[in-house]
Amino acid sequence: MIPEKQALIYEGKAKQVYSTTNPDDVIIRYKDDATAFNGIKKSTIANKGLINNEITSLIFEYLAHKGIVTHLIQRLDEREQLCKKVHIIKVEVIIRNVIAGSMAKRLGLKEGMIPPNRIYEMCYKNDEYQDPLINEDHAVAMGIANYEELDRIKKAALKINQYLYEFMDNIGIILVDLKLEFGKDRFGNILLADEISPDTCRFWDKSTQKKLDKDRFRRDLGNIEEAYEEIRDRIKQALRDTTW
Repeated sequence: MIPEKQALIYEGKAKQVYSTTNPDDVIIRYKDDATAFNGIKKSTIANKGLINNEITSLIFEYLAHKGIVTHLIQRLDEREQLCKKVHIIKVEVIIRNVIAGSMAKRLGLKEGMIPPNRIYEMCYKNDEYQDPLINEDHAVAMGIANYEELDRIKKAALKINQYLYEFMDNIGIILVDLKLEFGKDRFGNILLADEISPDTCRFWDKSTQKKLDKDRFRRDLGNIEEAYEEIRDRIKQALRDTTW
């Protein structure tokens, strides 16, 4: 039985989280709001919440078949998911397969450069300080997580990146980078949480290098909804043809 939605307990830039009649579950509602540069740029993208809800649900279900434990229980409707309640660990994990965005700017590197390794970064999830880069020692010193937990997060993040890089490659998409968040349930289990969508990843078309992600909003490239829809449709087609 699906628990009933109750009070709003948290509202972020792109989602709302509601308590339910089951204390271990929450309902997450995806909004159409769009922000960039730590909330400096704001707008609304038509149907973004619907598309990101569907993309995230499809990707999380795919990852679950690969053995990745996530907070998703089921997609309820166009905008809402039923998820396990977790305490979000205050780090954003970024895996970079291609140099782009802030890393290119920060280090003076050419966007589109392919490094010989997978680049793993962590940011302190805090808008007030603009999500600064940190390392494991910082995270432990701040009491965010211990070394064993951080090691588990890193191993899971690299697996997720590999699974999605190969999946996207098969549908003609370059997974340039992705941002992941993890949370702990009341038993202390670490689960993949938040979302995986064009809001949290960079997707480029393999043939044309066309950007199919939030950079279309950040850089005023236009056709944002169409780009998100293209990612969704390619994923849906690929999963429709998949037998587990």
